[in-house]
Amino acid sequence: MQLDFWLNKWQKKDIGFHQDAVNQSLMDFWPRLDLGNQGHVLVPLCGKTQDMLWLAGQGHHVVGVEISPIAVQEFFAENQLDATPVQLDGLDDWSAGAVRLICGDFFATTAAVVDEVMAVYDRAALIALPPELRRRYVAHLSSLLPYGTDILLVVIDYPPAEMDGPPFSVNDHEVNALYGAEFSISMLAERDVLDENPRFRQRGLTRMIERVYRLTKLA
Repeated sequence: MQLDFWLNKWQKKDIGFHQDAVNQSLMDFWPRLDLGNQGHVLVPLCGKTQDMLWLAGQGHHVVGVEISPIAVQEFFAENQLDATPVQLDGLDDWSAGAVRLICGDFFATTAAVVDEVMAVYDRAALIALPPELRRRYVAHLSSLLPYGTDILLVVIDYPPAEMDGPPFSVNDHEVNALYGAEFSISMLAERDVLDENPRFRQRGLTRMIERVYRLTKLA
């Protein structure tokens, strides 16, 4: 999947994946990471999600990474935050208060760019990627994180034959295959969310399971 795919989505305002409200699983399970109200939180492929403001409201410094300049600009404009980009390792670095957005390819980010991250929130990154990119994404993400970093991961699992992603189906077996070598894995919740997402039922889904995980970097 090329970067142009997501750039075109934002250009055409075809952003049905964007949630206007803060994600309920984030609010329910973030406290399980026991981070207190401090530390830097990385949000890969962040779009303009309100989840970042919620995390900032918990006392965290938020570092989002997003390919689309439209998404970045709309995030700051819609939330009435004054931000001006500066160049950092070839990426546009926008900051306002406790929220910092890096505009560029996630795979171009380095540990220096996302320095001091102690946790990751991934609701929309892994499931946005096709199978051939998911292993690369996990490997790159892991390379950015120090020992002990926690990830709150939210995925959806549905019969892949019933719908073409994105969002893509990621089952429990794949989560363990992708992360098991470098992370401890604990499933925090599993629930059927199809009734909460009628647009996916309209696309032909008969089952849609959301799973929430806590992952902790081992090495």
